[in-house]
Amino acid sequence: MSEFVEVHTSAQVPGVATLVLSRPPTNALTRQVYREIGEAAVEVSARDDIAAVVLFGGHEIFCAGDDVPELRTLIASEAEVFARVRHDAVQAVSAIAKPTVAAVTGYALGSGLALALAADWRISGDNVKFGATEILAGLVPDGGGLARLARTVGVSRAKELAYSGRFFDAEEALALGLVDEMVAPDGVYDAAIGWAARFVDASPAAMAAAKVSIDDIGALGPAERAAADHRRFAEVFAAGRDSITGR
Repeated sequence: MSEFVEVHTSAQVPGVATLVLSRPPTNALTRQVYREIGEAAVEVSARDDIAAVVLFGGHEIFCAGDDVPELRTLIASEAEVFARVRHDAVQAVSAIAKPTVAAVTGYALGSGLALALAADWRISGDNVKFGATEILAGLVPDGGGLARLARTVGVSRAKELAYSGRFFDAEEALALGLVDEMVAPDGVYDAAIGWAARFVDASPAAMAAAKVSIDDIGALGPAERAAADHRRFAEVFAAGRDSITGR
């Protein structure tokens, strides 16, 4: 049973699940929390009753990043495990085979920012503070998180943010493309639910294929990407042939 991460569904919005991170007061991420995030990501990806997913840390704060006090207690071999568990959890969120949206409130710092970037879309309150803050604690961000940051804002700007660890506000995040929509703080979760609900009637196989095809753009070479696209098209066509042909 998970202690800090839960998957919520509601009869009022069928097909939409909320992956809720709840470790007050800041949702700081430990090895246990990361493992629970990974397990929840696998669950929502596999469930047929879920078509889209909202990532949510509560109405006060999304996530302030890694639990630095825990990190300070680790020996080198344990730190390697921490880094691997962190990477696997964020990758699991990125690999959810459904549309995902991060509902960002309060703060999204360090690995919290990386977690938000693993979603397909980000909706932020206009009072949120962001930052790739690991360097302020003498630490290094996860490489996957840095890669997503660089793809989103460009290499030079990603380096400036990672080197400085500075905080920046929601307006700058919107201008940088880190945030796709900015709303009043009280409207973040409802806006995220509304975004996710748009996709509940779409073909799950087609949505999953479209998502992975787009994600492959930066990961595969042209020939590999073309071969993967052709394979996925054939698989989706075969799975939905009756509806396509009207049979």
